[in-house]
Amino acid sequence: MKQIHSRQSLTSANITKRETLKYYVPSNGICSINISHYELQVEIGRGFDNLTSVHLARHTPTGTLVTIKVTNLENCNEECLKVLQKAMILSHFFWHPNITTYWTVFSVDTSQLLRAYFPEGMGKTLIRNILFGAVRGLNYLHQYGCIHRSSKASHILISDDGLVTLSGLSHLHSLVKHGQSHRAVYDFLQFSTSVQPWLSPELLRQELHGYNVKSDIYSVGITTCELASTQVPFQDMKRTQMLASKYIFSQILWPF
Repeated sequence: MKQIHSRQSLTSANITKRETLKYYVPSNGICSINISHYELQVEIGRGFDNLTSVHLARHTPTGTLVTIKVTNLENCNEECLKVLQKAMILSHFFWHPNITTYWTVFSVDTSQLLRAYFPEGMGKTLIRNILFGAVRGLNYLHQYGCIHRSSKASHILISDDGLVTLSGLSHLHSLVKHGQSHRAVYDFLQFSTSVQPWLSPELLRQELHGYNVKSDIYSVGITTCELASTQVPFQDMKRTQMLASKYIFSQILWPF
């Protein structure tokens, strides 16, 4: 499988805001940059403050199923562009079957967007296998001292042969600073309200104790509820109520 160099991804991301950025994660290494070679089939998720949509698509010359992320840059500011660049660059620092790699990046005018149709979704019987693959990906990141900080169902992708990969690396943070590994980090981003239900209490509290890789395990628990019931716990709560509820539940389950 041929890997696209991160510098190409970085260059491709530096485009005007009137264009639409597309980056592909093919299941067998297809790296075509001809938009006519791809046919969108179903939208499987949205993110990045609703600027990005994730689609199941087909590479028409070979019939291979691929995953496509489409980000409309019309409303992206410079900070958004930096986040996109970071996600694409970071994906090339890791090589693991359960971590998503961006294989190619290119831009097209918005008038060239592909038409999508919506078949039936995925059954719940796959939940155990999905979580197994996602946890393997997280374990790989944790072994390298990295915290994902954005684990949720919309960041879990499945290839046509059943391989589960974890995406959403834009919020990834390392426990290693200046060659030294730390037990906790104190980097508290202003996370979008849309992702807060998946975040651990210690990450939301932004306290002096900081947080570590265990915050990802909490997110896996929320994702499990999401996959099993199609409902995300705490999603309809205000931030203060959500934080209080998460803290109370964490004290009941893990009092020490």
